[in-house]
Amino acid sequence: MAIKLKAEIRNAAGKGAARSIRRNKNIPAVIYGEKKAPTAIELNGRDFVALLQTPSLRTKLFEIDTTDGHEDAMLMDIQYHPVNDSVIHVDFKRIDVKKPVNVSVPVEVINAETSKGLKLGGVLNFAVRKVALRGLVHDIPEKITIDLTNLNIGDSVHGSDLVLPNGVELGLHQAELAFATIGGKMPDEDASAKSAAAAAAAPAADASKK
Repeated sequence: MAIKLKAEIRNAAGKGAARSIRRNKNIPAVIYGEKKAPTAIELNGRDFVALLQTPSLRTKLFEIDTTDGHEDAMLMDIQYHPVNDSVIHVDFKRIDVKKPVNVSVPVEVINAETSKGLKLGGVLNFAVRKVALRGLVHDIPEKITIDLTNLNIGDSVHGSDLVLPNGVELGLHQAELAFATIGGKMPDEDASAKSAAAAAAAPAADASKK
């Protein structure tokens, strides 16, 4: 679902103008891209800070309305004050909602408590926690999930195994990445190794008694 924002056009540029905006508890921002001149805007500080609680904010479409018209954009960067962590500037990139966009979204694992491999004593290696996707902004999911239920010790989930929505594809070099692996040894392998070791040790022990 798109996030609707109302913003004021900034007529003055420079550090002094930006400081003045921040003194009024608002946030300077810019919209750029799509081969158009950047548009400097001013956001309501309280409203934007409240939006920061929204999950996967960087996968959302922002519909920004100003006195100059309507802009479709995605959030690209948020700059924070180095001391008090307040938001001091925001960058948006214009998009054409009819064209695919490239976005990184988080990956999460589910059903660890019922995973076959983890129940057998395996260890989860959750190595890659974001995946690059390409698709129309309305089709991009907030996150991708990996179901561990049927994964056994030694199993891996690669990018090519991820379940994606229709119309969404993996970004470059994502297919072969191992996002999650259950490592360890199968219990019967450990038992076999111990039995083999015991059998090998037995003749040696008998020989030492003679």
